[in-house]
Amino acid sequence: MKANHHSHHALHTFTPDPMEAAAAPDPSAPPAVRIALEAKATNWEVSPGVTISGYGYNGQVPGPVIEATQGEPIEIAFTNNLSEPTLIHWHGLRVPAAMDGTQATQRPVAPGETFVYRFTPPDAGTFWYHPHANETEQLEKGLYGAFIVRGADEPVVDREQILVFDDVDADKQGRLSKFGGFRERHDGREGDIRLINGKAEPELTIAAGQVERWRIINASSARYIRLSLGGATFRIIGTDGGLIEAPVEATEVLLPTADRVDILVGPLEEGQTLSIDSLRYLRSTMKVRGKERFGTLKVGPAKPSIASIPSRLRTIEPLAPIDATPTRNVKFSVGLSLRNIIDFNVNGETHHTDKPVKVGELQIWDVENASLMDHPFHLHGFFFQVLSIDGKAPAFRSWEDVVNLPPRTTVKIAWIPEDRPGKWMYHCHILEHHEAGMMGHFDLVR
Repeated sequence: MKANHHSHHALHTFTPDPMEAAAAPDPSAPPAVRIALEAKATNWEVSPGVTISGYGYNGQVPGPVIEATQGEPIEIAFTNNLSEPTLIHWHGLRVPAAMDGTQATQRPVAPGETFVYRFTPPDAGTFWYHPHANETEQLEKGLYGAFIVRGADEPVVDREQILVFDDVDADKQGRLSKFGGFRERHDGREGDIRLINGKAEPELTIAAGQVERWRIINASSARYIRLSLGGATFRIIGTDGGLIEAPVEATEVLLPTADRVDILVGPLEEGQTLSIDSLRYLRSTMKVRGKERFGTLKVGPAKPSIASIPSRLRTIEPLAPIDATPTRNVKFSVGLSLRNIIDFNVNGETHHTDKPVKVGELQIWDVENASLMDHPFHLHGFFFQVLSIDGKAPAFRSWEDVVNLPPRTTVKIAWIPEDRPGKWMYHCHILEHHEAGMMGHFDLVR
């Protein structure tokens, strides 16, 4: 299931999809891809002599890369062999509500039980999977993996790399630090062991003259990654919801927790060594992090290139004008409370119950961060367009399911709820803030 061949990405426009996967299977449909996934206690070596006793899917960290084809059904038989309940959220995938893998939609899978997730991925792109039960501990211990959906017609590249970034808070022997404490509750859990695909500061390679597609996932609990490749220029071609309209040149890109980006790396010159860094980013935490290295990229001998990148990748029709009137206000705030010392609120309460959303009705939400720290806003099960950030349009149009909310900032988003009624949620994806109450639930109704 590891991906190493060229990817293919659909040039489709986003249209509301009735998600018939929830209905009875169509006998004429192609057979579903069937995958077995098991969560169990797993020891994983992050660097020579440093082994973490944690969890893994199929005994590995990250879990296996799950590959699906856009529009083709997939079936994942998930067995829980942990000593605690768990379930799987398919982050970014537009699945039926019953398959979203949250405790609002599903009873957690008890130890020894198996649950079968069935859905048809409607979008090509870079997604991921992780628990939505006791996630502050289960993700940190290693439960996460990449989920790649391939479309029919994508930019041709010489090679693809799937890179899952994470960090772990553990000592030099790999013993995980205890969970909780005031700073962790305030900042979210960050660690000094920085990982790409489960390994501490690995060395990656690229052939000179070639162009690679890097599918990057930030699977850390709380860390923001301001990604830089030693200052080299790369091209952004995709975000959470797949391809953007045209490649965008950049020397850095900010990945809040749970965010994804697809970039084109290369062509580079033989002999170059580039540092894969997270640059200093101030998200108003108690501990300030400067520039830190996640890995190294070495450029090897030249090879011929077959890369072919169109100047136009896709058309994304705008859902609404930048000055559209909001239909709803969502306010993230942080307050002190006697009970918890610190509360993380949505519209003034923890674990907010929001009013229902009606299928097919255009949603324009003003998502406000009234606090003095950054929060990554994540909407389950749907993509949105960012219309504005404090009244200014974003650099390019895209489909997103995570957007950063800088302090004292309002981000206006637009989305259309397709016909997938049920219980849905949005929340801050800093896991400790989510757990402390920075989340909202709503019913999608017909």
